[in-house]
Amino acid sequence: MPLTPESVLPVDASSALLIARVHEPEWDGPCVAAVRDGHAVDLTAHAPTVSDLLEREDACRIVREAEGGRSRPLDELLAATAAGRRDVPHLLAPVDLQVIKAAGVTFAESLMERVIEERTGGDPSLAARTRERLAASVGPVTAVRPGSPEAEKAKAILQTEGLWSQYLEVGIGPDPEVFTKAPVLSAVGTGAHIGVLASSVWNNPEPEAVLAVDSRGRVRGALLGNDVNLRDIEGRSALLLPRAKDNNASCALGPFLRLFDDEGGGNGFCLDDVRGMEIDLEVRGTDGYVLHGSSSMRRISRDVLDLVSSVHGAHHQHPDGFVLFTGTLFAPTKDRDAPGEGFTHHEGDVVRISSPRLGALVNTVTTSETAPPWEYGLRHLMRSLAHRGVL
Repeated sequence: MPLTPESVLPVDASSALLIARVHEPEWDGPCVAAVRDGHAVDLTAHAPTVSDLLEREDACRIVREAEGGRSRPLDELLAATAAGRRDVPHLLAPVDLQVIKAAGVTFAESLMERVIEERTGGDPSLAARTRERLAASVGPVTAVRPGSPEAEKAKAILQTEGLWSQYLEVGIGPDPEVFTKAPVLSAVGTGAHIGVLASSVWNNPEPEAVLAVDSRGRVRGALLGNDVNLRDIEGRSALLLPRAKDNNASCALGPFLRLFDDEGGGNGFCLDDVRGMEIDLEVRGTDGYVLHGSSSMRRISRDVLDLVSSVHGAHHQHPDGFVLFTGTLFAPTKDRDAPGEGFTHHEGDVVRISSPRLGALVNTVTTSETAPPWEYGLRHLMRSLAHRGVL
């Protein structure tokens, strides 16, 4: 899977404030880096973690112009990452101490697919027939504003008809679905393998915009994410959501974290750019199968700041900040293996999630059981930073 700076960087990379993390084998640990002129420039002396950097009021200045340490050519880092080389410097997911949260059922189209999973009990062979049956009765309801009086009336009608669902509750009810997607430090970055459970027979990628939020609840930037989803397991029971969502290599983030330019540096990237973002998806299989899809943030049911406030506030604090998957419009229904069963991953699928202002997150699908195991945790990170004298 060849990766080049041209294939992963944003279209306006020359003015973008991009944060990377580079694993340095010499230090047995990562460094925080700024992406400048085709290089990753070490900023660890200014901020030992990305979480620390996002807490700083001068984060934009540091990424833009602060004197850095070692500089690594980005093309070399990408080549090593794509080759799975862990003995040389390579890229990691561009977040570290932040809690990894996700909002679900935030788009009407994907809401319908969640209801279908529930009604079929996770059986893909029943999906097409169930989709047709629900479209007429439930479909129009998804257009109402979540938490509105109209939504309450729709709920009462659907309950009377026996059509209410736990997914409709979080889709159009007052409270969104928010869950912990993955443990701290477990996300993989661009060029890495992503994992689905070997036992799963119905699963898909979820291309999403992800917000980077500091400890005070301020959105400081954005990146791309793949909230890998096991539809058959969640369809059996919503209580199996952790089993469906949190597995080895099941969370991908990257390729870089792009800061909002709140200091007037000229790149013009802000939260409204995320609100209007178009996210493209391409899946290419070794069997010749090609899937294209997209997700438009303009069609999200709840504003992204409403999602942030549901995660962080007086009811819940995040001293190291958090990143938040905002959900996806994309729900694949194009048949792959059998008529009516829709899409599911095959090993070797190359998944490319891209948006012009955030670049491209590229990963290859394998099973969670055979993906490189997650072995680098918080104790390991703290020992490395302490050894370097940057804590």
